[in-house]
Amino acid sequence: MATRSFLFVHGSARPDGNTAMLARKAAEQLPADVEQRWIDLADHPLPDFKDLRHDDSVPRARPRPEGDTEALLLDATLAATDIVIASPLYWYSVSATVKRYLDYWDAWLEVPELSFKDEMAGRTLWGVTALADRNEAAADPLVGTLRNTAAFFPMRFGGVLFGNGTRPGHVLNDTEALARAKTFFAQEDVPLATFPFTSSDYSE
Repeated sequence: MATRSFLFVHGSARPDGNTAMLARKAAEQLPADVEQRWIDLADHPLPDFKDLRHDDSVPRARPRPEGDTEALLLDATLAATDIVIASPLYWYSVSATVKRYLDYWDAWLEVPELSFKDEMAGRTLWGVTALADRNEAAADPLVGTLRNTAAFFPMRFGGVLFGNGTRPGHVLNDTEALARAKTFFAQEDVPLATFPFTSSDYSE
């Protein structure tokens, strides 16, 4: 994929809250020839994730989803060079809808013809979040979730764009966040994500 294509995955309990506003401010800075696709998880709800890997009553290999919300999100994910998780800080981490979306990445690893791990390696994962706490360390669990997810494949990790706000529209008063949004996606040579620990001993 020579041409960049951004998928913005919005996971908020509000249709147009502070996180979405900040993400759109950052997206406005992308070149005109960069494709953007926006998916609001509230409009495309996934069923609760079921981990069937060690259920001997069903085959471990999953069929590729077709014709449903899971298929839509899978196809959009695979079509993107850059995936932006836009999630407000809910209880110090990503929203429930975003967590469910990422849980389905685990399911897609079990679809043999996808080679999902290999396909995702080298793509770039970004985060955008609005939080009420002015101390960005409050979002460390959210950052860790995204960084470690990227490190697993490994994907590149562009970091998280932070904004401050509570009521809808408050983030537009955060001049520092708006300034960071102007250059957030302009980063060059985004590094591959690494785990904060020495190595990952992943057991299947």
